[in-house]
Order: sequence, then C-alpha cells, then structure tokens
Amino acid sequence: MATHYYVWYRLPGDLAQARSAVNALMQDLAMRTGVTGRLLMRAEMPPTWMEVYEKVADAATFEAAYVEAVMRSGVAAHAPDGRNLERFVDAL
Repeated sequence: MATHYYVWYRLPGDLAQARSAVNALMQDLAMRTGVTGRLLMRAEMPPTWMEVYEKVADAATFEAAYVEAVMRSGVAAHAPDGRNLERFVDAL
C-alpha cells in the first residue's frame, strides 16, 4: 500500500531563500527516491507551506532519504516553529 506524505510549516522569514531550500530538498528526493514532490501555499495564510509527496511505495527508504535531504538543504532553518510531517494511506 502506498503512503502519502504531507509536511506543513510556517515561514516567518525570507520566502525566496526558503523556496530555494525547498527546491533543493525536492530535487534531492526526486533523484534519490524517484518521488516528485509538490509545494502548496495556504491561501488565507501565505506564509504556511505544504510539501506533498504522493504514492510512495517504499516508506522506510523515502523517510530515511527525506531526513537526509532536509539536513542537506537547510530547509528546517526557515521553519523555526518546526515542520509537521503527516502520513496517510488510501482508505479501504
């Protein structure tokens, strides 16, 4: 069963620098896992972003690669209140 990942966080600082870090994170993950992410922005609160990674077949490999990519990209520095990772699977 595939796992879908949603990572949301607030960005109080420079959005251009944060976007650059997220782009690096997503490119790293795509190269290492084959999973292409999307970036969404909350409509009513523009400084809240959500990364979406869908249909992940190998959750353990993806999660390990994600942790490493977050460290390499420096994206966590742009979300001082933390990043919230949520996992979902398709309903039966």
